[in-house]
Amino acid sequence: MRKILLFTFLLLSFTAVAQNPKAKTVQERLGYPAKSRLLIIHADDLGMSHSVNRATFDGLEKGYITSSSILVPCPWFPEVVEWAKKHPEADLGIHMALNSEWTAFRWATISPRDKVTSLLDSSGYLPIVETTVVQQAKMPEVEMELHAQIDKAKAAGIHLSHLDSHMVTLLRSQPLFETYTKVGRSYGLPLLLERQPGSYLPQGQQPAEWALVDRVLGIDVGVAPKDWLQAYENLLKPLGPGVYEMIVHTAIDDDEMRGATFDHPAWGAAWRQLDYDMVRSPEWQKFLKDEGFILVSWKDLAKALPANYQNGTAATGAGQ
Repeated sequence: MRKILLFTFLLLSFTAVAQNPKAKTVQERLGYPAKSRLLIIHADDLGMSHSVNRATFDGLEKGYITSSSILVPCPWFPEVVEWAKKHPEADLGIHMALNSEWTAFRWATISPRDKVTSLLDSSGYLPIVETTVVQQAKMPEVEMELHAQIDKAKAAGIHLSHLDSHMVTLLRSQPLFETYTKVGRSYGLPLLLERQPGSYLPQGQQPAEWALVDRVLGIDVGVAPKDWLQAYENLLKPLGPGVYEMIVHTAIDDDEMRGATFDHPAWGAAWRQLDYDMVRSPEWQKFLKDEGFILVSWKDLAKALPANYQNGTAATGAGQ
């Protein structure tokens, strides 16, 4: 089996449990046994295209997916708004975007472009690569744009469960990280904090209110289609007690999706069809049942946050 990516989360509650054996785990705070394995099956990029929306809506409606996050600047965001009105129970967050990675399929800011010039490339779009954001973005403009994306979704009536960062861009420098956490706390929403090469996360003692997920899991580039299901099973089977998020990218492999991702075989149209087929397969459903995984959502995990965080009154800034 080819190499599998295993993204790790800064999981603070489990550090706290090691330091204080009487502290409750996230599982216990949610009413489950301490040795439970809780799993979020999360689909990225909702709103990117009609193809992504079709597959992700189906997964959410049928329970194959328990959570998804929205790319608010993308062209098919209005379709998400209409669907969310009919499905207020859906677990939806914001996939906060400061870059637009596809070569011929681009999007820009929600904020007026003349107010956030450091967030745009020479063509007037969000930069293609994350390093450009790190190099040129000004933090007041980042904060303005993150608020704009969240506020647009809230104004449209979408009930938000969490925030995460598109392509981990907001975790690639200390200023970006601190802006991300500041914005998240201002809304009282849990944040996805993902450690992988190139990401910034502070070391040492962490705020307990971030402690929700142990690991973020996703398959690596290079897995053969015939090995797709096995690759995901190999990711999950060795896991011990804890709380995990498995990220998938669901879409239909159609003309729209192939056109948008034509030069990106990784995470492109065929990749997303394979993820969609996998999460709804009887074999995958049987695996989850046999392994005893308990499927949860970010709405569930948010119940484990301290009350002051849920009310948006926790201190701002990393490490406080």
